[in-house]
Amino acid sequence: QVQLVESGGGLVQAGGSLRLSCAASGRTFSSYLMGWFRQAPGKEREFVAAIRWSVGTTYYVDSVKGRFTISRDNAKNTVYLQMNSLKPEDTALYYCAADRDNSNYYYISYKYDYWGQGTQVTVSS
Repeated sequence: QVQLVESGGGLVQAGGSLRLSCAASGRTFSSYLMGWFRQAPGKEREFVAAIRWSVGTTYYVDSVKGRFTISRDNAKNTVYLQMNSLKPEDTALYYCAADRDNSNYYYISYKYDYWGQGTQVTVSS
């Protein structure tokens, strides 16, 4: 059974940094597409970043380019989201997701098959 467990969220001041982790288990994820999405209160779930586990190709939403970095650690079966220069508008519940079909549509949430429970990120001004 696939499990994705996020951690690393918290409260940080604007301009600060956080690193989110997504520990994946239950499968071999080397052929998967892994993504991070976020959802703020009253808003739809939004794509943040994705990485193709096998080749390391990364994708980002424009609003986080240059500030966030997605990466993976093969030995630990873990995906990370390093978030720097955080802004209050980054406040949201952040979710890790896995797509077994390694879709081209990395930015579409329903293309992902597995989801974690989410970790809260709050950025104060």
